[in-house]
Amino acid sequence: MSRSGSPTVVLVHGAFADASSFSRVIPELIARGLDVVAPAVPNRSLLGDAAYVASLVRQIPGPVVLVGHSYGGAVITVAGAQDNVTALVYLAGYALEKGESLGELQGRFPDSDLAAALVYTPFPIEGSATPGTDVSVRIDRFPAIFAADVEPRLASVLAVSQRPLAAQAFAEQAPVAAWKTKPSWGLVASADHTINPDVERFGYRRAGMTTVEVDSSHLVMLAHPQRVAELIDEAVQATAR
Repeated sequence: MSRSGSPTVVLVHGAFADASSFSRVIPELIARGLDVVAPAVPNRSLLGDAAYVASLVRQIPGPVVLVGHSYGGAVITVAGAQDNVTALVYLAGYALEKGESLGELQGRFPDSDLAAALVYTPFPIEGSATPGTDVSVRIDRFPAIFAADVEPRLASVLAVSQRPLAAQAFAEQAPVAAWKTKPSWGLVASADHTINPDVERFGYRRAGMTTVEVDSSHLVMLAHPQRVAELIDEAVQATAR
């Protein structure tokens, strides 16, 4: 049974992953009596993905705490402007400024190990003669870059079941920055080889977030699920009506 009056927690996954990346956090949140939704994000474009998540959020009765991992942080930065969103939680994520793109924020800092391990694959776009470009991570490099402190067998499964991100998403500018009007929390994965941890720190500091650091790979939700659940619960308790 959910806590009376508690927000619904919506977990937004990032690039190269899917909602199963929250598989260890979800039981922790449910055990705390929270309602949880973990949608499949299309990973086609920042604006389209944010519109999809926003449409889902609008259909949830009552308040929502939006949680975004990695690229999902950029998505909640835009989708979080919905009226019923009461808080934002960033997990090793991008906290964009209004008018800023992922590429612009990332470009201010030295590349992580991810940059040299990306694979670009064309995919057909219905109604267009020009294909899109999917971005994924080399399978052999994925465990070390993305999931260094996750069990090797699981990391190998994640490597071959990636959800790519369309390259278009890197260039689109955020039309709004929800952290300007919503209380926000940020987790820095200090051993991150996917996003330079300084990118995370900069975005969180700029937004004035409550910030914690965890010695973790990029997939902090699988490596440290209890710590992630604690941070989400902190946001829930701080903003519950």
